[in-house]
Amino acid sequence: MTNAQANGNALSLKKMPVFQRPRERLLAYGVKRLSDTELLAILINSGSKEESALALAQRILQEGGGRFLLDAEASELSKIKGIGVAKACRIKAALELSCRLLFTTPEYKPLIRGPKDAADLLQGEIGYLDREAVRAINLDSANHVIAIDNVSLGGLAMAPIHPREVFKMPLKRSAAAIILLHNHPSGDTMPSKQDMEETRRLAAAGELLGIRLFDHIILSHGQYYSMLEAGKMPETDRKSQIAEQ
Repeated sequence: MTNAQANGNALSLKKMPVFQRPRERLLAYGVKRLSDTELLAILINSGSKEESALALAQRILQEGGGRFLLDAEASELSKIKGIGVAKACRIKAALELSCRLLFTTPEYKPLIRGPKDAADLLQGEIGYLDREAVRAINLDSANHVIAIDNVSLGGLAMAPIHPREVFKMPLKRSAAAIILLHNHPSGDTMPSKQDMEETRRLAAAGELLGIRLFDHIILSHGQYYSMLEAGKMPETDRKSQIAEQ
């Protein structure tokens, strides 16, 4: 990034040389040549009297990082000075669309061969969070990932898991199975009594809906606990398709 770009708070995008403006650079060189700051500045579109869109994008990424943009709700983003509701919705819509499209192309559909593959897929996203988050990996009949749903985000020790929220999107996608994952901020990956009860309840609900709950995995600080590997999944006498691969 040039000095003019780094000092974007003192220089609006319209006053920048054309070849330094993010939108013009995208048209001239392609989207892959742009920095994260420039890409976010294009989504933000306009800044404020105090700072340009480029400076605002740089501030957001420096203070919160890319993970903040992925995890934050639109209402949370809208509270950032210079963002507001419209820009927050535009950012979240762009991020969600990119995540959805990522899994529509066959070469970008990860294959889940076992619990470790599923754990590795989401360890970096939720394994180090300071509050519990629940994700559901949607699988097709060949165990390829077709989507990952953000089921819920809770507090330090609990995140709500309701069958309706878990299976709503997998039903729409005609998923063959799901793998549920959540994190323990404490660092202890052992399942609680509530974790076990919720697993039994979700497995029963999935059986009624025709969507198999393959596994429930707990992540924490680079470690994971798989109920499938531990033999704690309901009806463990019936081998899962994952375990057989």
